[in-house]
Amino acid sequence: MLHHNRLRRGLPVACATAVALVLAAGCASRASTAPAGGNKNASTSKTLVIGASVSLTGDFSDSGKAVQRGYQLWADTVNAKGGILGRKVKMDIVNDASSPNQVVTNYQNLINKDHVDLTFGPFSTLLTIPAAQVAKRYGYAFLAPAGGGPKVFEQNLNNFFFVQPAPTTQAGDVFAAYILSLPAAQRPKTAAYAELDDPFSAPIAENIRQKFEAAGIKTVYKQVYPSETADLSPVMGAIAAKHPDVIVGGTQNQDAYAQVKSLVQLKYNPKFMFLSNGANSPLEFPDKVGAANTAGIFSASDWFPGSTAAGSAAFTTAYINKYGGTAQKVDDSSAEAFAAGQLVEAVASQTHKVDNATIISTLHSGSWPTLLGNLSWSANGAPNGEFNLVQWESGKLVPVFPTKIAQAAPVAPKPNWGG
Repeated sequence: MLHHNRLRRGLPVACATAVALVLAAGCASRASTAPAGGNKNASTSKTLVIGASVSLTGDFSDSGKAVQRGYQLWADTVNAKGGILGRKVKMDIVNDASSPNQVVTNYQNLINKDHVDLTFGPFSTLLTIPAAQVAKRYGYAFLAPAGGGPKVFEQNLNNFFFVQPAPTTQAGDVFAAYILSLPAAQRPKTAAYAELDDPFSAPIAENIRQKFEAAGIKTVYKQVYPSETADLSPVMGAIAAKHPDVIVGGTQNQDAYAQVKSLVQLKYNPKFMFLSNGANSPLEFPDKVGAANTAGIFSASDWFPGSTAAGSAAFTTAYINKYGGTAQKVDDSSAEAFAAGQLVEAVASQTHKVDNATIISTLHSGSWPTLLGNLSWSANGAPNGEFNLVQWESGKLVPVFPTKIAQAAPVAPKPNWGG
């Protein structure tokens, strides 16, 4: 969910990416040669094997497990309909332990030892960058439901497709559009920005800041804090002292929770609050900050219960039947993973083929319906759409903007903490 990348598709440490790139290149150079583009037995194999490295342990394990659920649910769903072009789908999922070193090894093995037919992506930008390079080396299409940070697209890989509506750093643009759509008298006059120092979270807030400043919304405070910051009360205290109308948090999960907790303790309630990540988790956010403290907080998302996008209703029913719970508790990382499978189905239906070269060339033209909406991509795999603005209302996370997808009107100003 932004997720979803929450939008939990972060790149925690910039230098780690550089290391991962070197490791990817090194591992690739030592790998055994495999036929480009997929399983050498694909033409005769009855089973369509799709390999994916997923974080089942480590820092990304919560979201990684949600991705795994989405992949497996799609495979079960398509197999119940007879498979793809008569071939049953098998997901070959391996654990990368949230490690960029391990993710490279995993995709090398999936391609060169397991000879999978296709590959799907892992969770997070940190892992997607080196993984996509391995897939490119062997001519594999790489459909990635998470990992949409800027450095992924800077690789300019034509085999890469980010399966979300837009690059994750644009997730806040929909909040800026909503605020700037308000009558001048209702718009915030001042804004403060608290940003986690990573190349995923901070750019989301910065994009909003640039749009707000261009529209005359004055920045009264901005602070970028390192990822190891355990206590955010000094930052939030400094913000509260400036009395901003709107607070924008460029966050991952834990710091989002900490921002809210600090503001509750300070008894400072802004008129508007947007958190790029953390607040868009329907399961975790109320538990971490208190259900009564969620009211009125905005975030961004690409999938939501009740969506009328292609296959969404069937996905929701199937998810609950398989995993239990309610629609409100479905992690949108599962929906994003499911959408990756929908794209393979769609290409096979149109072309009557299911090979990597066909998937790459076909997805680069036209627009493709999924439960995330209609998706299309630039040459570097960056999606061309936009995210939805969601808000906590009456204990639920609901889409409120743009109007065409809204299930409720935005609530403004934000209700008091605890109410």
